[in-house]
Amino acid sequence: MENLTYQPNVEHVAACGLYCGACRKFVKGQCPGCKANTKADWCKIRSCNIEHNYKSCADCTISSIDECKKFNNFIGKVFAVLFRSDRPACIRRIQAIGYDAFAEEMHRKKQQTIKR
Repeated sequence: MENLTYQPNVEHVAACGLYCGACRKFVKGQCPGCKANTKADWCKIRSCNIEHNYKSCADCTISSIDECKKFNNFIGKVFAVLFRSDRPACIRRIQAIGYDAFAEEMHRKKQQTIKR
């Protein structure tokens, strides 16, 4: 992946816990990222976060991310398999270390997600 010349930013954390700031399309300006992508109204996770004014699912009051039907929907499961993405691990990591540290960690590793 190309050199990430910007600084880590919590605004680059997607609603589902992915880190858009390490995405090639985002870095190249070909995607606005989760927060600014007004065309992503199909995403139930993003819509739920906007509705509840959360930065991400890490702010949710449901006791476990594994219990959420919106987070664990069919599309999310397909993405998880295709990209070997462990979004629940990302959410748990944000909850454990906070948004700033998570953004810094993912930026440093140049990773969009914690891999399965």
